[in-house]
Amino acid sequence: FLRVVVDDNRTEPLPWTGARLIIAGSPAPTEPVAVTIKSRDENPGMTRLGLDLGATNLRIASIRIGMSEPVFTRTVTVATPELSEEKLHEQTLSSAVLYRVDLNGKIEARLDIPIEKQVYGRELVLLIDNGDSPPLVVSEIRAERRMTRLLFFAPAVGSYNLLSGNSQCDPPRYDLSQLGDQLRRAGAAEGRLSPPGLNPAYDAAANLPQGFATGAKIDITPWKFRKPVQVTKAGAQQLELDPDVLARAMPDLRDLRLVSEEVQLPYLIERTSINRTVTLTAASANDRERPTISRWQLKLPQAAIPITRLTCASDSSLFERTARIWEELTDERGDKYAGELAQATWRRVPNQPAGQLAASFERTPRSDTILIETDNGDNPPIELHDFRGYYPVTRVIFTSAKSQPITLYYGNDEATTPRYDAKLMAVQLLRFERMAAALGPQETLKSERVTETLSGSARYIFWGVLGIVVVALLVLISSLLPKVA
Repeated sequence: FLRVVVDDNRTEPLPWTGARLIIAGSPAPTEPVAVTIKSRDENPGMTRLGLDLGATNLRIASIRIGMSEPVFTRTVTVATPELSEEKLHEQTLSSAVLYRVDLNGKIEARLDIPIEKQVYGRELVLLIDNGDSPPLVVSEIRAERRMTRLLFFAPAVGSYNLLSGNSQCDPPRYDLSQLGDQLRRAGAAEGRLSPPGLNPAYDAAANLPQGFATGAKIDITPWKFRKPVQVTKAGAQQLELDPDVLARAMPDLRDLRLVSEEVQLPYLIERTSINRTVTLTAASANDRERPTISRWQLKLPQAAIPITRLTCASDSSLFERTARIWEELTDERGDKYAGELAQATWRRVPNQPAGQLAASFERTPRSDTILIETDNGDNPPIELHDFRGYYPVTRVIFTSAKSQPITLYYGNDEATTPRYDAKLMAVQLLRFERMAAALGPQETLKSERVTETLSGSARYIFWGVLGIVVVALLVLISSLLPKVA
């Protein structure tokens, strides 16, 4: 134990509320980790790299990025998928400003990102903030991990086997007291591990949590749409949801169901920082009665695609405009109104690089048409073109056998959020290398309810015709009644 004595003979006693013991010591040695760049996605102003560490439970000390550019500065963030609110989100581990500059002929650089955290999965995400600069050419990624040592007593000289890779076994319970006495009396010798060998009888499905791969039975009658899921290899899978699914499913995705032979397959939703592009068909929609207003009509491939960002380009060299982005919606009474999506101020001055003009949406659109308008005042109209929409990538993480047919069902307004035991097994699922599953063509099971509403003069015509029909029916009924003598 450690005793701390405070002398209060010369001063009034002080109220101590706590103490903290700081032990000085050198950090554990490091060794390099083979890192593989599995994916690269270029988003507006951001480069996203998906990294595979090749193993789980590594305590990563730092990451070093190899770049060939002679001069640059970037903010780089390292993240890892973690479970939060029953969905997988990218949790930030560390962030740093990396640079390489030339100071009077002397090159100064910082290419390392300190982490000093244990990564329970095998995947890392690298986010490089490019701003308005072009993306960097990343030649390689290096990582250093803190070494972990295993102390044991070898009763004889020879070879011993170290088993690993079984997530379903219970923690060992050894007699550590006797083992500790033996280790303290003997000097420790340095052993060497040979390269890991694969078990020829290894079964990937058996290494998953029991009962994880299947859920309860399901009645698919209430669902409107489905798509077949193509799996190339058994084990953990990741399935990216396409615009068809995202547009026709509920906004919170509570109606998604993976089904195999009338039985649900438990899954996890993964929200990523990747963005996919949607090409928007643009046309001029100017109003002759408002000559100072420039308006563009943008058509989406289909309604309700969850676009969160819009970009466009302009050949005009000098302007400052406030752009209003909205869509025309219809309320329950049949009246049309403008649903605001975003508002942005776009500027351009001479000799400025012609970058993209961007706007972030406050909410996702519900229709298939987006309108953009800006007031030119007494200035010449600006020209806008190359409109693009961006939506975030959402994945479904699950596990399956290659032989079983799998179908994704969606489009059920009355469905509730599923509650699978698989969410309790998210840590184990993240440890496995995921295969990319794919969606097949869409099949419509039930026709969508078409709700038509009348507005303006059409509504009054409808009620007028209905009144005439009622009067005609009353006259017809009265003529059929027997007359009183």
